[in-house]
Amino acid sequence: MGKYQNILLDLDGTILDSGPGIKKSVQYALDHFSLYHQPEEKLRRFIGPALTDSFMRVYGFSTEQAEEALSYYREFYPTNGIFDASLYPGMEECIKTLAEHGKKVILLTAKPIYFAAQITKHFRISDYFFLEIGTELTERDSSKAHLIEKALRDGNLKKEECLMVGDTKYDIDAAKEVGIDSVAALYGYGSPEEIASANYSIQKPLDLLSLV
Repeated sequence: MGKYQNILLDLDGTILDSGPGIKKSVQYALDHFSLYHQPEEKLRRFIGPALTDSFMRVYGFSTEQAEEALSYYREFYPTNGIFDASLYPGMEECIKTLAEHGKKVILLTAKPIYFAAQITKHFRISDYFFLEIGTELTERDSSKAHLIEKALRDGNLKKEECLMVGDTKYDIDAAKEVGIDSVAALYGYGSPEEIASANYSIQKPLDLLSLV
Protein backbone atom coordinates (compact mmCIF):
# COMPACT_ATOMS: atom_id res chain seq x y z
CA MET A 1 0.00 0.00 0.00
CA GLY A 2 1.37 3.37 -1.10
CA LYS A 3 1.52 7.04 -0.25
CA TYR A 4 -2.14 7.69 0.59
CA GLN A 5 -2.59 7.26 4.33
CA ASN A 6 -5.89 9.13 4.74
CA ILE A 7 -8.88 7.99 2.68
CA LEU A 8 -11.79 10.44 2.70
CA LEU A 9 -15.04 8.77 1.64
CA ASP A 10 -18.24 10.48 0.58
CA LEU A 11 -21.35 8.73 1.96
CA ASP A 12 -24.32 8.99 -0.44
CA GLY A 13 -23.50 7.40 -3.80
CA THR A 14 -20.02 6.28 -2.70
CA ILE A 15 -20.31 4.16 0.45
CA LEU A 16 -24.05 3.76 0.33
CA ASP A 17 -26.73 3.61 -2.31
CA SER A 18 -29.02 5.88 -0.33
CA GLY A 19 -31.07 6.94 -3.35
CA PRO A 20 -34.39 5.32 -2.43
CA GLY A 21 -34.74 7.05 0.96
CA ILE A 22 -33.44 10.43 -0.23
CA LYS A 23 -35.66 10.50 -3.33
CA LYS A 24 -38.77 9.60 -1.30
CA SER A 25 -37.96 12.31 1.25
CA VAL A 26 -37.37 14.95 -1.46
CA GLN A 27 -40.67 14.02 -3.11
CA TYR A 28 -42.44 14.37 0.26
CA ALA A 29 -41.03 17.91 0.54
CA LEU A 30 -41.98 18.76 -3.06
CA ASP A 31 -45.56 17.57 -2.46
CA HIS A 32 -45.95 20.57 -0.13
CA PHE A 33 -45.26 22.82 -3.14
CA SER A 34 -47.75 20.90 -5.32
CA LEU A 35 -44.88 19.34 -7.28
CA TYR A 36 -46.21 15.81 -7.31
CA HIS A 37 -44.74 12.70 -9.01
CA GLN A 38 -41.48 14.32 -10.07
CA PRO A 39 -39.32 12.54 -12.67
CA GLU A 40 -36.59 10.20 -11.49
CA GLU A 41 -33.83 12.17 -13.25
CA LYS A 42 -34.68 15.30 -11.21
CA LEU A 43 -34.87 13.47 -7.89
CA ARG A 44 -31.53 11.73 -8.56
CA ARG A 45 -29.80 15.12 -8.61
CA PHE A 46 -30.47 15.50 -4.87
CA ILE A 47 -28.18 12.59 -3.94
CA GLY A 48 -24.86 13.99 -2.73
CA PRO A 49 -25.03 17.81 -2.80
CA ALA A 50 -26.40 19.96 0.00
CA LEU A 51 -30.18 19.76 -0.15
CA THR A 52 -30.98 23.48 0.03
CA ASP A 53 -28.62 24.09 -2.91
CA SER A 54 -30.38 21.34 -4.87
CA PHE A 55 -33.87 22.74 -4.23
CA MET A 56 -32.63 26.10 -5.54
CA ARG A 57 -30.71 24.68 -8.48
CA VAL A 58 -33.12 21.98 -9.68
CA TYR A 59 -36.41 23.75 -8.95
CA GLY A 60 -35.46 27.42 -8.85
CA PHE A 61 -36.58 27.83 -5.24
CA SER A 62 -35.69 30.99 -3.35
CA THR A 63 -33.52 30.63 -0.24
CA GLU A 64 -36.66 30.85 1.92
CA GLN A 65 -38.48 28.18 -0.11
CA ALA A 66 -35.42 25.93 -0.02
CA GLU A 67 -35.23 26.25 3.78
CA GLU A 68 -38.93 25.44 4.03
CA ALA A 69 -38.49 22.43 1.72
CA LEU A 70 -35.58 21.24 3.88
CA SER A 71 -37.78 21.36 6.99
CA TYR A 72 -40.39 19.17 5.23
CA TYR A 73 -37.63 16.80 4.11
CA ARG A 74 -36.46 16.48 7.70
CA GLU A 75 -40.01 15.71 8.83
CA PHE A 76 -39.99 12.59 6.68
CA TYR A 77 -36.38 11.45 6.38
CA PRO A 78 -35.52 10.46 10.00
CA THR A 79 -38.36 7.94 10.25
CA ASN A 80 -39.05 6.96 6.64
CA GLY A 81 -35.91 7.57 4.58
CA ILE A 82 -32.73 7.32 6.61
CA PHE A 83 -32.20 3.53 6.46
CA ASP A 84 -33.86 2.99 3.08
CA ALA A 85 -30.42 2.38 1.59
CA SER A 86 -27.81 -0.34 1.08
CA LEU A 87 -24.03 -0.59 1.18
CA TYR A 88 -22.49 -0.94 -2.27
CA PRO A 89 -21.20 -4.50 -2.82
CA GLY A 90 -17.64 -4.82 -1.52
CA MET A 91 -17.68 -1.50 0.35
CA GLU A 92 -17.59 -2.94 3.85
CA GLU A 93 -14.71 -5.26 2.89
CA CYS A 94 -12.92 -2.29 1.30
CA ILE A 95 -13.22 -0.06 4.39
CA LYS A 96 -12.30 -2.91 6.74
CA THR A 97 -9.20 -3.79 4.70
CA LEU A 98 -8.06 -0.16 4.61
CA ALA A 99 -8.46 0.18 8.38
CA GLU A 100 -6.67 -3.12 9.03
CA HIS A 101 -3.72 -1.90 6.94
CA GLY A 102 -3.40 1.16 9.16
CA LYS A 103 -5.05 3.65 6.81
CA LYS A 104 -7.12 6.43 8.36
CA VAL A 105 -10.58 6.06 6.86
CA ILE A 106 -12.59 9.27 7.12
CA LEU A 107 -16.27 9.78 6.43
CA LEU A 108 -16.78 13.08 4.63
CA THR A 109 -20.38 13.99 3.85
CA ALA A 110 -22.54 17.07 3.28
CA LYS A 111 -25.24 15.21 5.20
CA PRO A 112 -25.74 16.38 8.81
CA ILE A 113 -23.46 14.35 11.07
CA TYR A 114 -26.51 13.73 13.28
CA PHE A 115 -27.94 11.50 10.51
CA ALA A 116 -24.63 10.24 9.07
CA ALA A 117 -23.47 8.84 12.43
CA GLN A 118 -26.78 6.94 12.81
CA ILE A 119 -26.30 5.49 9.32
CA THR A 120 -22.74 4.23 9.85
CA LYS A 121 -23.84 2.63 13.14
CA HIS A 122 -26.90 1.05 11.53
CA PHE A 123 -24.82 -0.49 8.75
CA ARG A 124 -22.14 -1.54 11.28
CA ILE A 125 -19.23 0.28 9.70
CA SER A 126 -18.74 3.11 12.24
CA ASP A 127 -15.87 1.32 14.01
CA TYR A 128 -13.70 1.47 10.87
CA PHE A 129 -13.68 5.27 10.70
CA PHE A 130 -10.87 7.34 12.18
CA LEU A 131 -13.07 10.45 11.83
CA GLU A 132 -16.66 11.16 10.78
CA ILE A 133 -17.06 14.62 9.28
CA GLY A 134 -20.45 16.07 8.34
CA THR A 135 -22.41 19.27 8.77
CA GLU A 136 -24.29 20.54 11.79
CA LEU A 137 -28.08 20.67 11.43
CA THR A 138 -27.96 24.47 11.66
CA GLU A 139 -24.85 24.94 9.51
CA ARG A 140 -25.06 27.12 6.40
CA ASP A 141 -21.78 26.17 4.75
CA SER A 142 -21.98 22.52 3.72
CA SER A 143 -19.51 22.85 0.85
CA LYS A 144 -17.26 19.83 0.49
CA ALA A 145 -14.12 22.01 0.42
CA HIS A 146 -15.09 23.43 3.84
CA LEU A 147 -15.60 19.87 5.13
CA ILE A 148 -12.27 18.62 3.74
CA GLU A 149 -10.51 21.54 5.46
CA LYS A 150 -12.26 20.56 8.71
CA ALA A 151 -11.05 16.95 8.32
CA LEU A 152 -7.47 18.15 7.70
CA ARG A 153 -7.61 20.27 10.88
CA ASP A 154 -9.42 17.78 13.13
CA GLY A 155 -7.28 14.83 12.04
CA ASN A 156 -4.01 16.77 11.73
CA LEU A 157 -3.64 15.31 8.22
CA LYS A 158 -1.08 16.07 5.53
CA LYS A 159 -2.64 17.01 2.20
CA GLU A 160 -0.23 14.93 0.14
CA GLU A 161 -1.29 11.80 2.08
CA CYS A 162 -5.03 12.38 1.50
CA LEU A 163 -7.30 10.91 -1.16
CA MET A 164 -10.93 12.03 -1.62
CA VAL A 165 -13.30 9.39 -3.00
CA GLY A 166 -16.67 10.56 -4.32
CA ASP A 167 -19.26 10.12 -7.04
CA THR A 168 -20.13 13.73 -7.95
CA LYS A 169 -18.37 16.87 -9.13
CA TYR A 170 -18.85 18.34 -5.65
CA ASP A 171 -16.37 15.79 -4.27
CA ILE A 172 -13.86 16.03 -7.12
CA ASP A 173 -13.99 19.85 -7.41
CA ALA A 174 -13.62 20.26 -3.64
CA ALA A 175 -10.54 18.01 -3.58
CA LYS A 176 -9.00 20.10 -6.36
CA GLU A 177 -9.87 23.34 -4.55
CA VAL A 178 -8.22 22.18 -1.32
CA GLY A 179 -5.26 20.58 -3.11
CA ILE A 180 -5.67 16.86 -2.53
CA ASP A 181 -5.95 13.97 -5.00
CA SER A 182 -9.29 12.43 -5.86
CA VAL A 183 -10.99 9.25 -7.06
CA ALA A 184 -14.21 9.22 -9.08
CA ALA A 185 -16.62 6.47 -7.98
CA LEU A 186 -18.14 5.68 -11.38
CA TYR A 187 -20.76 3.35 -9.87
CA GLY A 188 -22.50 6.23 -8.02
CA TYR A 189 -24.92 8.99 -9.01
CA GLY A 190 -22.69 11.49 -10.80
CA SER A 191 -22.32 11.51 -14.57
CA PRO A 192 -18.93 10.30 -15.88
CA GLU A 193 -18.37 13.66 -17.64
CA GLU A 194 -18.71 15.73 -14.47
CA ILE A 195 -16.16 13.65 -12.55
CA ALA A 196 -13.71 13.09 -15.42
CA SER A 197 -11.14 15.47 -13.93
CA ALA A 198 -10.42 13.18 -10.94
CA ASN A 199 -6.90 11.76 -10.63
CA TYR A 200 -8.24 8.21 -10.66
CA SER A 201 -11.53 6.38 -11.19
CA ILE A 202 -12.99 3.13 -9.91
CA GLN A 203 -15.76 0.91 -11.27
CA LYS A 204 -16.48 -0.75 -7.92
CA PRO A 205 -15.50 -0.13 -4.27
CA LEU A 206 -12.83 -2.86 -4.05
CA ASP A 207 -10.93 -1.23 -6.96
CA LEU A 208 -9.90 1.42 -4.43
CA LEU A 209 -7.51 -1.00 -2.72
CA SER A 210 -5.21 -1.08 -5.75
CA LEU A 211 -4.83 2.74 -5.64
CA VAL A 212 -3.76 3.14 -2.03
